[in-house]
Amino acid sequence: MMEAGPLAVFAGTSEGRILCERLAAHGRAARVFTATDYGGELVDDLPGMEVHTGRLDCAGMAAALKGTACVIDATHPFAVEASRTIRSASAACGASYVRLARDGVARQDGARYVASAEEAAAMLREQTGAVLLTTGTNTIDAFATPDLIERVYVRILPVVASLQRALDAGFPPSHIIAMQGPFTQELNAAMLRQIGASWLVTKESGTAGGLEEKVAACRDAAAQAIVIARPREDAGARSLGEVCDLLGV
Repeated sequence: MMEAGPLAVFAGTSEGRILCERLAAHGRAARVFTATDYGGELVDDLPGMEVHTGRLDCAGMAAALKGTACVIDATHPFAVEASRTIRSASAACGASYVRLARDGVARQDGARYVASAEEAAAMLREQTGAVLLTTGTNTIDAFATPDLIERVYVRILPVVASLQRALDAGFPPSHIIAMQGPFTQELNAAMLRQIGASWLVTKESGTAGGLEEKVAACRDAAAQAIVIARPREDAGARSLGEVCDLLGV
């Protein structure tokens, strides 16, 4: 178990929320960093959590982490650049760095796996039919091209920043679904049928990201799932349970 000391958690994910809940339940305080106000709202009701929202560069992050003993990186598995910055900032201020990796799930039968959003978009250009895009706003530019945008419906978080991002990319309001998950298999299938989708694009974001429900919904609605493969985690990454054990919570 790691010795107690000033702790920082980079959260904004379900794993980050659970870790903060465990810390609060054991009377442990932490500074919690999230990139968005929405991420901060996931933890700001927990006692002992000092929440900071907004994106930071490496220098700003290192300054904010000054005096921290341990940094837990519980950011999204696709937030590769954020993790690199957190690791560098932790080293710069002499803090221990621990990567909390989301548990994976087995490859889904019937789904087509690709390496990037751009590869998924290229695949769709060779096909026909409407598309339900569930990868979030960070990847929508790849699908906002003139030859795709009229076929694509984006499902995003119901927050102003996400809605504005989709509108700025050129998606009309009729092609924007702003809803908060988690989504059941049945609800995913109903959405696919409602828009007449032949395709669903998602990230390989594990159980927390609803991957299994999305792929099963595609089978129900006679649609094809395209899954953007998860970036490889570093060998030293730990599970949520392992991080909780490390911190004694």
